[in-house]
Amino acid sequence: MARISLPSLDSSLPGIPQSVLAVSMETKYQCQQCHQVLRKPVQAQCGHRFCFHCFKLLTSFGPKPCEACRQEEIYEEPQSILNSSEAFPDNAAGREIASLPAKCINQGCSWTGSIKEYESQHEGKCEYERVLCEACQVLILPSEKERHNERECEARTLNCKYCKVSFNFKEIKAHDEICQKFPMQCKDCGKKKIPREKFLDHSRSCANSKTACPFSEVGCKAVIDNGKHNDHEQTSVMEHMRLILGTVCSARMQCQEPTGPGEWQEDSGLGLYRAPEEGATATSATAPGQSCGLDKKVTALENIVCVLNREVERSSLKLEAFSKQHRLDQEKIENLSNKIRQLERTLTMRDLQLADTDQTLRELQFCTYDGVFVWKIADFLRRRQDAVAGRTPAMFSPAFYSSKYGYKMCLRLYLNGDGTGRGSHLSLFFVVMRGKCDALLKWPFSQKVTLMLLDQNNREHIIDAFRPDVSSTSFQRPISEMNIASGCPLFCPLAKLAGKSSYLRDDTIFIKAIVDLTGL
Repeated sequence: MARISLPSLDSSLPGIPQSVLAVSMETKYQCQQCHQVLRKPVQAQCGHRFCFHCFKLLTSFGPKPCEACRQEEIYEEPQSILNSSEAFPDNAAGREIASLPAKCINQGCSWTGSIKEYESQHEGKCEYERVLCEACQVLILPSEKERHNERECEARTLNCKYCKVSFNFKEIKAHDEICQKFPMQCKDCGKKKIPREKFLDHSRSCANSKTACPFSEVGCKAVIDNGKHNDHEQTSVMEHMRLILGTVCSARMQCQEPTGPGEWQEDSGLGLYRAPEEGATATSATAPGQSCGLDKKVTALENIVCVLNREVERSSLKLEAFSKQHRLDQEKIENLSNKIRQLERTLTMRDLQLADTDQTLRELQFCTYDGVFVWKIADFLRRRQDAVAGRTPAMFSPAFYSSKYGYKMCLRLYLNGDGTGRGSHLSLFFVVMRGKCDALLKWPFSQKVTLMLLDQNNREHIIDAFRPDVSSTSFQRPISEMNIASGCPLFCPLAKLAGKSSYLRDDTIFIKAIVDLTGL
């Protein structure tokens, strides 16, 4: 048997899912490797069939025993050895499979046809086919991808509108709790939109805010409005003194240690006295020793205070240096933020310029300057489905001209009809557009216009022609981007495009417009 080189086939896909079949699958159409419907079937010398892709993977490292032969207990060498040089494309099985009825497995899609049509026209092109969001791993429709990325994706990145920091959508609440620019409201005065970083300063200076008395540490329970602390301190001097005295006495009682008989004790700066058990007064002989002990204590305390003062000064210098560096860093951050905002504005302007340039290039690619324009419309079936569903009921052609500096025109096509032709006809209209040289032209526009749907066998074109109504606003000098369209709502019955129509080939139609240049 003649062998055909397998590398000459081209398929990088495994078998077709069994659920695509509109009928139950026969085992002879099943791949022995992936157990799906055979795609570009290949028959091994043992008689078993495989998808070309599956067979290529099986034999990519050399000949391999056929597992199907082993399972069926018919294994016999060398016939049961899978070898790419001993296999051939099973075209007969391929033709049978291509004619099997098929349906779309995507939810919401009503497409039906044959396996051949499924592979060539529908597979991978269905508008209902779910795709995987790379960020959150959720299956979504392609038409909903942009909305999902902007509004629904749990893993999308957002920029805080207050501090401009980027964070994950799931972290939005946590970020709001720590954002230093987040607006807060003072409950005391009602002022709103106070940044969190300035809220503490506001609370200290707010006229309606209340804080505890500085002497609350010693027992004062007063809560005073900001700005009235001095009044409270002046009117409550005696009360604060009594609280301080009570606190000092309590502290002395807690810190004082019991002394033995005859030991010297110190009491409130009144000097030293001997314990009551001794029953005698302090003698003058002990006074120099007592004074010397007090001097040592004072000197030790002074040394401690000096050390503490030096530490305070050192800390103050460090704090001042940190504050200065913080201000410098804030200025740098602000300058960088301004530069980033300027660059963003520049990029936006460049994007707009690129979009305008792209639009101009597209117009120049299809533009003509002799009043004759041929419009190729591919993907007709998909565009018509969009028109029937109301997603894109109308489409505009690229602009064309009557001459280099002449009238600017375009066509407008309704694939599901418009007005009296809705649902039954193609509706085709002629549109006069605003051009750069309109001031040099004769108005109203009065040239004869011929519209044609081309027969791709060049036998019988569908033709409609009209002369403009010069009293209609559609043919006056345009004051906006384009005038109201005028033309043929019953241009072509949709029935003429059904089946094997000579007007529709390879899912493409051609429309031709001719503007009579007589008199120009």
